Amino acid sequence: MHHRTSRRTLLTAAAAATGVVALPGAAQAAATGISPDSRLKRLIARMSLEEKVGQLFVMRVYGHSATEPDQADIDANLDEIGVRDAAELISTYHVGGIIYFTWAHNTRDPHQIADLSNGIQRAGLAGPTPLPLLVSTDQEHGIVCRVGEPATLLPGAMALGAGGSRSDARAAGRIAGAELAALGINQNYAPDADVNVNPANPVIGVRSFGSDPESVAGLVTAQVKGYRSGGVASTVKHFPGHGDTSTDSHTGLPVIEHTREQWAELDAPPFRAAVAAGIDSIMTAHIVVPALDPSEDPATLSHPILTGILREELGYDGVVVTDGLGMEGVRSKYGDEHVPVLALLAGVDQLLNPPDLKVAWNAVLDAVKSGEISEARVEESILRILRLKDRLGLFRDPYVTRRGVDRTVGVPAHRAEADRIAERTTTLLANTGSLLPLSRRSHRKLLVVGADPASPSGTTGPPTTTLATAFDELGFTATALPTGTAPTQAQIDGAVAAAQGKDAVIVGTYNVTATSTQRTLVSALAATGVPVITLAIRDPYDVAQLAGTGHAASLATYSWTDVELRAAARVIAGRARPEGRLPVPVQRADAPAQALYPVGYGLSYRSYAPPST
Repeated sequence: MHHRTSRRTLLTAAAAATGVVALPGAAQAAATGISPDSRLKRLIARMSLEEKVGQLFVMRVYGHSATEPDQADIDANLDEIGVRDAAELISTYHVGGIIYFTWAHNTRDPHQIADLSNGIQRAGLAGPTPLPLLVSTDQEHGIVCRVGEPATLLPGAMALGAGGSRSDARAAGRIAGAELAALGINQNYAPDADVNVNPANPVIGVRSFGSDPESVAGLVTAQVKGYRSGGVASTVKHFPGHGDTSTDSHTGLPVIEHTREQWAELDAPPFRAAVAAGIDSIMTAHIVVPALDPSEDPATLSHPILTGILREELGYDGVVVTDGLGMEGVRSKYGDEHVPVLALLAGVDQLLNPPDLKVAWNAVLDAVKSGEISEARVEESILRILRLKDRLGLFRDPYVTRRGVDRTVGVPAHRAEADRIAERTTTLLANTGSLLPLSRRSHRKLLVVGADPASPSGTTGPPTTTLATAFDELGFTATALPTGTAPTQAQIDGAVAAAQGKDAVIVGTYNVTATSTQRTLVSALAATGVPVITLAIRDPYDVAQLAGTGHAASLATYSWTDVELRAAARVIAGRARPEGRLPVPVQRADAPAQALYPVGYGLSYRSYAPPST
């Protein structure tokens, strides 16, 4: 409980030194007749210009601790930011938020994350104007997660789309939100509101709930409500819609050719729904949509898109945050010193993770001093940011406790619910001869081969091992043999040899293309006469590329996190029914204009009763 004591001490000391007092709670404010905005505006009026500029930035920082990071992280911070640690970052630049990344060593384990969050808040409250910070991360679940085991890992967006249950989506948001809040992470950059209509989309794909705007809108609304009940601010992304791109905005500047009418029909519904649901923040996309802004500026820097459409047409007055400012999509047209200024002029409130904070921070400061950006405009954004901090209760108490972590993060009830939700997402696409569900009596000996992509979320993987272990626990005898995303002939030969004497082979496939040797692997295994079951562990489109390879059954999991792989094993073994339905169409590989499987397709075990356990 020492954190709470230190907070009160810091607030009292800061108030004595600066005349700034802690903001009263809602009941106290009502008793004094002071409106929340009046309280916040008084706070803004006491801030220096440098503090105001700092509030606009959300920045990365290396290290597991706010004040005592490892030396390698100190070196990285000095090299990239010019500060030693998070506390020095806050005292130097007065940043309003910090974003956690796994690669920045911010998320080692739950207690460490909570301690880091508390250290960040102590540093914020030690400033000239005591201010709590928004601590954010990308915890979408599925293939994009920053906090891994032992936190609860949940199905990602497209898996939830396959489940089709708004109550499951809401429950997933509530669990994810509660665990983040317990760790001191109070702003989550999820859910993804993009409508994925392009199977070749290299950056969204299974991060989207699906290809139907109304279905996506309903699931977005459910997740927004779930995150709110869990106690964190959620963020829909990537406005005005990143679902029909063939370019990754991390490495280039995508152009969306939708007409204004197509945008309104296809891309807008989930964002409209999020606004109606009271979304806390909206993230911009580094994409060009000429029909919405003929200047062809990326949406992040577009006044017609962010102010004209998002603010005025959709009526949104919450926080707008940029996607990462180090991404090539936003840097390709303007220099790093112009991007943050243009973003603010377009209608942005939070500037996320610029590649060079000193350049970006000083560019905004100079723009305000010169009058290019009015101080009133900056204060509009600060008011939105402080409203969000106030709604989250950060002015009352920004700290978390280790006891709260232990009571919330990765608890059995959350894990059991994640398993139940995942079972309802697994999609059975083919089942020749009713091979599935597998019987332990006739198909006990299994070979599990296939891709082992790097873990997306600190799971216990790799996938082949996770699947084999899951089958062993279900009473089968399974052997794992990784063959990669591009198996060599030697690996294929090894898999064929290993299949001898087995009763069935499970092949985990990963984004199969027409020329992929994963196709060769499946064909060679099927030629042995041993039944082959393919399991698409990322995009569900693999089944189209595997047509004619001779596999007997095919399923989709939409991610290779443990929770999805274990659920798929239970479905294959008949311990759970396949209830998932495709949330996107799968087009024929040889005739892309024709659907092999339409939206809503999915087989079931109609007459099968799962065995008692």
